[in-house]
Amino acid sequence: MTDTAMKDAWYPVGLCCDLSADGRKTRLMGEPITVKTGPDGTPEVLNAENEPLPVIVRFGHVWTSLGAPRKDLFTIPEADQPGRTLVDVGVVRVKCSPLRAVENFLDIAHFPFVHTDILGAEPHTEVEDYKVEIRDEEDEVWATKVKFFQPQAAKSAEGGITTEYMYRVPAPTCSVLYKTCPPRPGEWDVICLFVQPLTEDLCDVWPWMALYDEDNTMTELIHFQQMIFLQDRSILENQIPTRLPLDPGMEMPTRADMTSVAYRRWLKRHNYTYGAQLVAK
Repeated sequence: MTDTAMKDAWYPVGLCCDLSADGRKTRLMGEPITVKTGPDGTPEVLNAENEPLPVIVRFGHVWTSLGAPRKDLFTIPEADQPGRTLVDVGVVRVKCSPLRAVENFLDIAHFPFVHTDILGAEPHTEVEDYKVEIRDEEDEVWATKVKFFQPQAAKSAEGGITTEYMYRVPAPTCSVLYKTCPPRPGEWDVICLFVQPLTEDLCDVWPWMALYDEDNTMTELIHFQQMIFLQDRSILENQIPTRLPLDPGMEMPTRADMTSVAYRRWLKRHNYTYGAQLVAK
């Protein structure tokens, strides 16, 4: 694996609540690793040679890297706000590029067709103008002023509402979504997609949420989010090409794809290419 930029990034590799001394064997970018609790009870990650890898515990997950990360893992301030329900959704394995998984999460136009009568519905299919930028100071991709009519924007929603979104990409295989919080107008629900690249064409997806919701049980919140992502999985596993094209001429974007265009440009700028297709075949 020669993608140094991707090798030096942080990746989720397990839930803290599921760790044991026996360990969970998995892979990261093709390399075998073991995620476990160490002798002192804290999480540790070992490579194939039983050597320790760097570890960060954040958002209920264990994060590691195969390289030497040059910066700390990103933060989500809302995770520390009192009154929020923090939801470990679990993991879903998807036969697709890890970069494809993130790009799909950023796509607004598919709501009425893939998440029909939940996150979208006909005839409300038009994507209104929104703003996209690569914020150089934070080195993140942001999409703001995104609005879409949704029959059921969240498990806590009652009836259809026009939902406002903000998308943030703070790492090559992670995205953070801020959306209208039905029970608390003026606040944001936070829904995250943390992706573990197993190989260039296979990934484990770890959704995580920080919500204001006092009416639904943890099981109901988890089931709702899993239902949404499983609807996405069938689309992801049938995309051609399998890997995310970074050559602008390989796929023709529309006005609704501005976030995807910025994400691909940002990946290419940093040489985040594990799971990408660089030239047409």
